[in-house]
Amino acid sequence: MTQPIRTVLFGATGRMGIHILRLLPEFPELRLHAATASGHSELLGRDAAEQAGLPANGVRIAPFAPSLLEGAGLAIDFSTAAASGAHLSACAAARVPLLLGTTGLPPVLEPEFVQAATHIPLLVAPNTSPGVNLLLELVRRAAGALPEAYDIEIVEAHHRRKADAPSGTALALGAAAAEGRGRSLESSAVYARQGVTGPRTSGQIGFATVRGGDVVGEHEIHFLGDGERLMLRHSVSDRSVFARGALLAGRWLAGQRPGRYRMSDFSAY
Repeated sequence: MTQPIRTVLFGATGRMGIHILRLLPEFPELRLHAATASGHSELLGRDAAEQAGLPANGVRIAPFAPSLLEGAGLAIDFSTAAASGAHLSACAAARVPLLLGTTGLPPVLEPEFVQAATHIPLLVAPNTSPGVNLLLELVRRAAGALPEAYDIEIVEAHHRRKADAPSGTALALGAAAAEGRGRSLESSAVYARQGVTGPRTSGQIGFATVRGGDVVGEHEIHFLGDGERLMLRHSVSDRSVFARGALLAGRWLAGQRPGRYRMSDFSAY
């Protein structure tokens, strides 16, 4: 019988961490090996499964330490952008595959992603929903198929507690649209408009952000032409869709060779 993949969960007490813990029993191939939280968390020392509303499993929530990765076969990170760099470095050093689902990651981490991927399978996923990852491909194709006279605007909405804006998913959608048109998001993005901005410049990709209530996640991509508008939309009502996608992708990632992966590389859906 194949041994379960010992899995380390960074950010076990956050919204996504709790959903992952609740779904983990549906994945017998994965076994919780360690669970972390901020060093200031009041939940340190608590049983990880118990704090997620499940029967105790004997894994205590601990502050991050590289030694937690010893013997692990997979790490899943839904912690904070500030902590992800240390997690990445530790996983690369311990040769533990990493699925990094934390959003708001600083651009300075990109060279570290490249370096880490020479040692471990690394999947950086701004969104682990299968629907969103299909949407990325649809946006890429639509942007390439429609004339550049069609303006692109991305509108996203999330709950009041979300710390980063635009969302990582909105940025990924913008990058897909830019790629479809053969350009970079950096040269096309407009993140704010206020006052007398003048006419819209051709080729721009605009972003609008909504924050409030308990919205799990909504994204709309508008292709606005003269006389018509094409709109692609994705809405999430249950955060467990992200958790299930992360666990499915993590199970797959643990068996891959070192390299940089996307959710689109994972085709088990």
